[in-house]
This record gives sequence, C-alpha cells and structure tokens, in this order.
Amino acid sequence: MEAARSIREAVSRVSLLRQAAHARPEVLHALAEVKRVQARRFSGTYADLLSQGPYVAASSFFLQELYSDKDYAERDEQFARIAGAIERFFPSAVVETAVALANLHALTEDLDQAMGEAWTRRGPELPIGDASRYVDAWRDVGRRTDRESQLSVVLDIGARMARLTRTPGLRTLLRMMRGPATAAGLSSLQRFLETGFDTFAAMAKQPGGAEEFLQTIHRREAALIQMLFDGPVVACETELGATLGQAR
Repeated sequence: MEAARSIREAVSRVSLLRQAAHARPEVLHALAEVKRVQARRFSGTYADLLSQGPYVAASSFFLQELYSDKDYAERDEQFARIAGAIERFFPSAVVETAVALANLHALTEDLDQAMGEAWTRRGPELPIGDASRYVDAWRDVGRRTDRESQLSVVLDIGARMARLTRTPGLRTLLRMMRGPATAAGLSSLQRFLETGFDTFAAMAKQPGGAEEFLQTIHRREAALIQMLFDGPVVACETELGATLGQAR
C-alpha cells in the first residue's frame, strides 16, 4: 500500500501547514492574497488560451484544479479517505497520477505558505496584491529547485492524464463510480478525475494537441520562473503587473 501511504502523508503535510497558517491570522490573510495573485497571474498569462481556441477547457482545468485560489480542503480529505481504494481498484497509471497530484499539492502549499510568511515581513508599505510585493516575496523565498520541480510535476501530471485517455475501459469505470463516489461523500474527487479525463480526451482528438498544450505551459511557466529569479526587479514588477491586468 505504498501509494496509499504516500497520498496520506502528502495530505497530512498539507493539513499541518494549514493548521500553522490558521494559528497566525496575519499569515493566513497573506496566504490568501498570495493565492489570489497567483490565480490572477495564471489567468493573465493564459488569457489567449482561456478566451478561445482548442485549449479553453484544458486551460480552465489547469486554472481551477492546479493554480486556483480555492480551498482544496474538501478534496484533500476525500483524497486521504479513498487512498487505499485508489490503489486497489484503479490501474497503476491512475494510482501514479494520484500520488503525483498529492505530492504536487503538498509542495505547492509549502511554497505558498513560505510566500505568505515573506509577504507579511514586508509590512504595510506596499499595497496588498501589488506586483512589487509578489516579486519581493518570491526572491525572499528563493528555492529555485523547488519551483522548477513544481513545474516539472505539473507537466508530468498533464502527460499522465493524456496517457490515461488511452487506457481501455477507464472512462466507463469512472462513470460507473459516479454513484458510489457521491454516496460515499467523494464527489469532489470524482469530479476532478472525470473532468481531467474528459479534458485531455478532447485534446487527444486533435493530433499532438495535448503535447502542444503542455509545451505552451512549459515555455510560459519556465520563462516566468527565470524572469522572477534573474530579471531586473523593475522589469519583473512591470511585466507581472501587466499580466495581472490581463486576468479575466
């Protein structure tokens, strides 16, 4: 039950981080602001893909499930409860994707909380949500290897989801689980699995569609990481501010 243990450990790490944030209201508030800025940033960076074209659904899925500022506590709790069942009833490819998602969530929450801590250290002199404060907090946190790892795992999950669409009978299995999952209080997790599958299945109908979408994510996110670490501060603040202004 190695996969189930990995999922539960990742969810436990996230829970501990949340508890630590709730114990310090100023950090909890800053963390919410950081997540909101990041969701707006993604929305601005991919405004073209979110507005029209073949990748509207895929971009929306990434925004809602991987880059959103919404509270994932419900899905986390469901994820921990169903961890053993995932390992028993799903193909290994689904299990590996679930483990990768859980570990990504733990890493993301850790980085976000570090950003929240840095955000509070800057005091009230910069407006909340200001691009300057975000760039400042990013560089204060550092951890470039973790940022690059975070992107790699996001891309890996996307590639795994694309491969899952080629698993015979998997969509039927997901559909059959809908009733039992809802009855067991697992509707949030079920919705994630079904939406992800359908999103990538739709892209798979276009030859090379999933690969092109993930390459776009890679190019833009890698460029953002490099800019935030290496670019001149003023240029970073200006570009990030413009991106936030483009958010839907």
